[in-house]
Amino acid sequence: MAGKKILIIEDESKIARFVQLELQHEGYEVDCCEDGRKGLGKALNEKFDLIILDVMLPSINGMEVLRRLRKVSHVPVIMLTAKDEVIDKVMALDVGAEDYVTKPFAIEELLARIRVIFKYKTNVKVNDNVIIIGKLKMDRNKHIVAYDDNLIELTKKEFDLLGYLMINKNIALSRENILENVWQYDYMGDTNVVDVYIRYLRSKIDDRFHIKLIYTIRGVGYQLKYE
Repeated sequence: MAGKKILIIEDESKIARFVQLELQHEGYEVDCCEDGRKGLGKALNEKFDLIILDVMLPSINGMEVLRRLRKVSHVPVIMLTAKDEVIDKVMALDVGAEDYVTKPFAIEELLARIRVIFKYKTNVKVNDNVIIIGKLKMDRNKHIVAYDDNLIELTKKEFDLLGYLMINKNIALSRENILENVWQYDYMGDTNVVDVYIRYLRSKIDDRFHIKLIYTIRGVGYQLKYE
């Protein structure tokens, strides 16, 4: 992964330095910042391929940094925090994080998740940006979803989940499969996050437009059906 530039926003200097050295050993270019406001400034004004972002930061906390960043940038973000509650994970992912790692963590796990994110970004098909299923249309390049020309506001993770369902139209997908391909790693049992986001999509699409597109496949998972 030579040439990839990573920003670490972490106020615990020992952790930041340790991760920096390990990433540099792997061939990444690394910059560090110990303050939320300064880190946000770096993220907005410089080019990074990935950001490792702590939640508890001075000046501005990590969640707020991510919220402000997501208004103008889709740079991949891994949240790094001591919190391990499901609600914290859901909040981080809902705001727009790609991944979530809790302290203490094994550096091998963090490195593996970074590799998965870069592999996913490399394998995205740039010539397959528009998906149309009936009256439902997604433009992945413009990050727009509409039903019968009515715009649908989605968070980044809702958008990614809907895109995966649309690409795999009429295929029953397990929760584990969805986690691996939308969240890009095995959630190790936290499959309920898929159910939460499916409810979000149904509320914004099926319920709003009085249609039935997203089905529950008993004993398997979910499927976007359209004949």
